[in-house]
Amino acid sequence: MSERPGGGANGIGMTSARTRERLVQRLTEQGIRDPRVLDRIRNVPRHLFVDEALGSRAYEDTALPIGHGQTISQPYVVARMTEAATLGGTPAKVLEIGTGCGYQTAVLAPLVGRLYSVERIAGLLTRAKERLRELGIRNVRFKHGDGNLGWPSQSPFDAILLAAAPHAVPQQLLAQLVEGGRLIAPIGPEGRQELLRLTRRGDQFVRERLGFVSFVPLLGGVA
Repeated sequence: MSERPGGGANGIGMTSARTRERLVQRLTEQGIRDPRVLDRIRNVPRHLFVDEALGSRAYEDTALPIGHGQTISQPYVVARMTEAATLGGTPAKVLEIGTGCGYQTAVLAPLVGRLYSVERIAGLLTRAKERLRELGIRNVRFKHGDGNLGWPSQSPFDAILLAAAPHAVPQQLLAQLVEGGRLIAPIGPEGRQELLRLTRRGDQFVRERLGFVSFVPLLGGVA
């Protein structure tokens, strides 16, 4: 259903089914295969997660600023990470590092049993909670904290996703995976990051390369 420009918070003229379907088609052409992930990209209202001034660009396959020096990830990367974490199944417990505006959270949450999401910037976390509540997403627990530390009291996790890039693989997060659990993370300095999936096999981790990406750096502490 097309929405009239200027018709309130949701009415930005760029939320029609046709616009969203073009985005889904593009992601399919780029190799996203899981129909559940494509359905979430189709149905999550991405325009609600960006400033109204950027609403007309919400369904472009591009990252956009969300304030505090952070960005909303491009839909392809969100879909790729979600697909890599769920692997056609439904992981019971998943940890997300970097709630940000909550878009990745909204895409991922219905595909897992329970999602634990950590964000270091209080202002972003407050807004993300409000948006997800408005969308009726109830299986997420939030924490204002340092993502480098993970969430030890709730570990172990079936999957861990990082929405910000550490320079090296974070050993403290790997320790919070179950046997067979997967860590999906962009690794490396700004401008030279590679998306990796590391799967736990006993004390070893099988590394898979998922392509080159561009993320904000993973910072320590809280703000």
